Amino acid sequence: MWTPALTDEPPENHLDRLGTIFARFDRQDSGNVSYGVAVGGERYFVKTAGHPDHTPFLDHAQRVDLLHNAVRLARTHRHPALPALRAVIDSAHGPMLVYDWAAGELVGVPRGQRDDPASSFQRFRSLRSDRLLAALDTIVDVHDLLGGAGEVAGDFYDGCLLYDFTTHRLSLIDLDHYRPGPSRNEMGRMFGSSRFMAPEEFIRGALIDQRTSVFTMGRTAQIFFSEHLRGPLREVVTRACHPDPAERHNSLPEFCAAWRKARRN
Repeated sequence: MWTPALTDEPPENHLDRLGTIFARFDRQDSGNVSYGVAVGGERYFVKTAGHPDHTPFLDHAQRVDLLHNAVRLARTHRHPALPALRAVIDSAHGPMLVYDWAAGELVGVPRGQRDDPASSFQRFRSLRSDRLLAALDTIVDVHDLLGGAGEVAGDFYDGCLLYDFTTHRLSLIDLDHYRPGPSRNEMGRMFGSSRFMAPEEFIRGALIDQRTSVFTMGRTAQIFFSEHLRGPLREVVTRACHPDPAERHNSLPEFCAAWRKARRN
């Protein structure tokens, strides 16, 4: 269906010839352009680096590099909450990543919509505590898998969460910035949402390792579950969000084990 894996056409032309484009996502800060495509009775999500001449925050070569990293992640790590990568097609504008379509709504919304009760952000935060905890457990499970393999989170925020409010299924998307760690902060203010970022992600030269990812996981729990945090679970999240990396859990697997233990209490 997705062969050959090479085309000299621009992505949109190729996809339009293969099937029906039913959605186009082109308002990304990164400059990536993605599509919802129906082919052979199935729906897929196709991610591309966008046009080479379009350079908002990242140039085309950087966007292509991130897509190659996304391919590495998808081929190395498999989890039910991570949409499966079905094909990679080299096009006139770089690689086209073909994923299974994941139903749901992006939890992340523009800042001006976050207080709107009808927004997906507020509806997610207002879920019954058991359903919200189940969603957080899924995030923890995925990061236990990634952390166990040495990955360090990058640019994780609510825009990486896709939630189906009918089936209550959570999917994690756009983890393109995850890399084997540790590394040094070479940017100063790194890519990401400041609501989820650790202090060291704002300091040039700071060490970025799994303790940074632990902070992001703790902030995720605080942002979505703060009203329900009690006892051991609150202690785990408070430690994860300590401003000093040395005071946090040493790794994602350590944090995930502490989270699960607290969930049982």
